[in-house]
Amino acid sequence: MGQCGITSSKTVLVFLNLIFWAAAGILCYVGAYVFITYDDYDHFFEDVYTLIPAVIIIAVGTLLFIIGLIGCCATIRESRCGLATFVIILLLVFITEVVVVVLGYVYRAKVEDEVDHSIQKVYNGYNGTNPDAASRAIDYVQRQLHCCGIHNYSDWEKTIWFKQTKNNSVPLSCCKAALSNCTGSLTRPMDLYSEGCEALVVKKLQEIMMYVIWAALAFAAIQLLGMLCACIVLCRRSRDPAYELLITGGTYA
Repeated sequence: MGQCGITSSKTVLVFLNLIFWAAAGILCYVGAYVFITYDDYDHFFEDVYTLIPAVIIIAVGTLLFIIGLIGCCATIRESRCGLATFVIILLLVFITEVVVVVLGYVYRAKVEDEVDHSIQKVYNGYNGTNPDAASRAIDYVQRQLHCCGIHNYSDWEKTIWFKQTKNNSVPLSCCKAALSNCTGSLTRPMDLYSEGCEALVVKKLQEIMMYVIWAALAFAAIQLLGMLCACIVLCRRSRDPAYELLITGGTYA
């Protein structure tokens, strides 16, 4: 029974190392996705420290690839030193992912205040020209999130751009996508998106942060299982002189 349990632990450990390689790619993808999405919304969110969880996630993903390589070699060769190193690195990465989860929740809570602080300034800086970064950001957000203005389309009446154009209309990015003849005129409010952008931007940014949190939690759980299996193999390896190697030619280093 004991030998069966230890063999199962080794098999699971080898399988987990393969999962670590897949996890490395997934974590790097999640981190890159956060960076790319942040670039689209960075005008509405000035605190660059919010990217810290994404940076850590990418670093952890890179480290997981190395961990998977060390774990596979150590498990197949049954190396005591290798398995011990594997457990220690996994423990450090696990602690790092706990930090990512905590930071993710902290910055997720700050999103609403950050957006509320900056969005009015961004809308006031709108000038309607494509080369202008703030204008492109607003048009992109309004088209992507199907929104108009901060709380609704009437917010545009308070902007400098609206007062300067004097045509009683909002940007064309406020027009519903299905309408081809929309001019943005406030005399036809049914042609415009009725929902404001602030709440949707906050929701989008909080969703992105949740991707980071859930990714960190999921792989932290897998790492716990990996540490448990490695510890079982290590303990049995130390106590049982007749311990059976996973493959012929394994070393007792």
